[in-house]
Formats: sequence, C-alpha cells, structure tokens
Amino acid sequence: MGCLELFASHKKIRVADLRVSVELGVKKGLDMEYQPVLTHQERNYGMVNPGYEPAAQGRPAMFAPPAAPPADFTGPSAPPASMFDNMPGYEGTLAGGGAGGGGFLPPPMPAFPTPQPQPAPEQPSWNIPSITENTAREAFALFASSKCCYSAAPAKDGVITSMDAFNTYRYRLETFTESRSTEWSHEPYHGQPVDAFAQPPPGPWEVPAKLPSFFMEDKQVMKVPYTSSMKACHVCVGMGRKPCKDCAGAGNKVCWVCNGSGYRHGDDRCHHCSGRGRENCTPCHGQGSKQCDTCQGKQQLLVYINLTVKWTNNSDNYVVEQSSGLQLDNLSKVSGKELFKDSQYMVYPVMGFPDPAVVNAAQRLVNEHQGKYSSTSRILQQRQTIELIPVTRVTYSWKGKSHIYFVYGNEFKVNADDYPATCCCTVM
Repeated sequence: MGCLELFASHKKIRVADLRVSVELGVKKGLDMEYQPVLTHQERNYGMVNPGYEPAAQGRPAMFAPPAAPPADFTGPSAPPASMFDNMPGYEGTLAGGGAGGGGFLPPPMPAFPTPQPQPAPEQPSWNIPSITENTAREAFALFASSKCCYSAAPAKDGVITSMDAFNTYRYRLETFTESRSTEWSHEPYHGQPVDAFAQPPPGPWEVPAKLPSFFMEDKQVMKVPYTSSMKACHVCVGMGRKPCKDCAGAGNKVCWVCNGSGYRHGDDRCHHCSGRGRENCTPCHGQGSKQCDTCQGKQQLLVYINLTVKWTNNSDNYVVEQSSGLQLDNLSKVSGKELFKDSQYMVYPVMGFPDPAVVNAAQRLVNEHQGKYSSTSRILQQRQTIELIPVTRVTYSWKGKSHIYFVYGNEFKVNADDYPATCCCTVM
C-alpha cells in the first residue's frame, strides 16, 4: 500500500472515531437529562422545612414537592356582586356593613306634624344649701382614714377657720335616637324559608322593632322580610369542600424526618414515612380537602338583607366654671341635687335660670343636637336637667399653718392636694 493510500485510510479511521465519540456524548447528555440530581452536601436529619430540600446523597426523592398554593388559595374574601339580588328600596346595599354597606339610613319625613317644644315652667327656688361643720369634719376624717400613708392627726386636731360655699351647676342634654342600617348577609342553608320576590320587601323604616325604654341604649338585628334567597356558596363554588392549604390539596407533605428522601442513614429506610418520602397531611386527614367553613359543607347559602336597629342616648354636659380652685374633672365623678328637669319629644332651651352661662349652654347644645342627629337618625325623646353640685372650700389650721380641702357632691367627696401629714409609714 502506498503512502497516500495509508494516509487516507488513517484519516477515515479518525473521522469514524470522532463520529462515534460525538454520538456517545450526545447520548450521554440525553441520558443525564433524565437522571436525578444528586447532592454531596452533609446529611440533615429531623429538619422541619415547609419547602423542599435535596434528597440524601445517592438517593432520589420519592415524590416531587407540591407547588406552592396561589395567593387566592382560600377563595374569594368577599361575595361577588352578582350574588345579591336587586331589591326595591335597598339599592346600593352591599355586604359587610359600615361604609361598604348601606350605612345609616336617613329617616323618612314624619307623616304628621311633630309637636313643637314648649318652654318648661320656671323653678321658683335656685338656692344652694350649705353643709355643716360636722359634715365637713366627718368627710375629712373618712378621707384621711382611706389613705394608707396619711396621718389622721390633721383631720382630728385641725381647727376649721372658715367654710365657703360655691354655686356649681351642671347642665346635661340627652337626645335619645334610633338609627337603622342595612347590609347583605349570608348563612349556611339548612332549609330555611326562601321568600325573595314573593312580594316587595318593606322599607328599612317600615320593619317593626321593639322599642326599649327611653334613654336606655339597645340594639336589634333582624332579617328584612322577602329578601331571602338561596345561592351557591361563593367560597367553595358549591362543592362544600375546599383544597387544604396545609398540603396544597395533595393530601400529603414532605416527610420532616428524611426531608423526602425516604432514607435516614445510607440504605436505612425512614420509619416515619415508611420510605415513601412523604407523610399524610394531618389537618385534612390525607384527603387533600377540608369542609368549607362558610357553608359548613352544605354547598348552598341563604342570602338576605340584615337590618340593624340601634338606640343611642347621646349626652352632652356643661359645667359652669367657678373660682373655688377645685378642678372640674373631679365633678364628673359625683352627682348633684337636681334643680330642673324637662323631658319632651323636642325640648325647648331652658329659660329663666339665674346663671346666664347655663342659659347660653342650653341654647347652644339644643341647636347642635337637633341639627346633628335629625339627619342620620330619628329623634325619639330629649331630656335636659340642671344639677346643683355642692362645693365647699374648707380652710383649717394645724400646727400653726393654714390649709384647705374641698368637700363636693352628694357623696361628700374630699379633695386635699396639700394634706400636711403624708408618708407616715415606716419600713420594718
């Protein structure tokens, strides 16, 4: 064989070898594409991991981990608007109440003229009674005995030098109102009557409610007649069950002992999951779904309009500020002697009272209440009272120094900020 033939033969052999190598490489690459990815990290046993960890070295995972549930996995948070019927007189009523629901509904105009407020008869006497010295001394002694670190000596041995009474009046206006609001609501359907569109529903202010005593707050929630209908549950789409969010509907989860490998040490099979690499989901008992909480597995909902009737006693006070030195906050905790009381459907501002501050406060508060509450609620009754809160400033002398305390209210409360004998306790 000549040199040229030998060279050509050798070249053919190299090309054939190269072709075989390429084919083997491609085949090897394709085979590797379907091989499990092995990890060479240290083994980790007993790690609780809601995600997915690579399997132990040399062993592929028995099952692939489930995909993470979507953000709206639990179903819609609010019912769709198409779930609610268009009820005459309740247009715009939504689910949830508050600003999203019907809100407070303005009352209708009265069918008959409302009675006009009449001035109350003037009271002949506005005199303030003064407490006696014995009453002031007894109240002071009781006050000192109620304090663990106060010595009783000033209350017992102090000499009263003067007592000054102060006229302190409290005007109170109460407006008792009824407000009504509506909202769409639903509950599991257990065979309740369905009466929607049987006839037009009564208006929000036409539904009868049991009125409590005047100035006693109360609340009543009731279904509006002829608004109840049956709808498929919007949360579970009428299935009665929802996918379990703990296992994403798979019914099982990655074994927390072997991290899904099925093995603990080398060829030792995991006893917790019996080598499966996954364990049954406890919350759903391995079913992958749970009973729908909204319809309680009934698949259907009773949808209706809820009417909330609320009775509220709206009260405002005005206390005439005096120069006695006692803070007005103390007077809110005591009662006084009732000098004047007037209760009507709509009261007339008090007249003829000797203190002009009380007259001005009555005029202002009556106008504010009647303008504020009549637009969103129905005024049922108003009441105005004037109380005389007795306040006596007592000046007494103890150990050559002058001190003061106050006795106020029908309860004879005492305020003595400068009590001269405090901190008499001794530490053993």
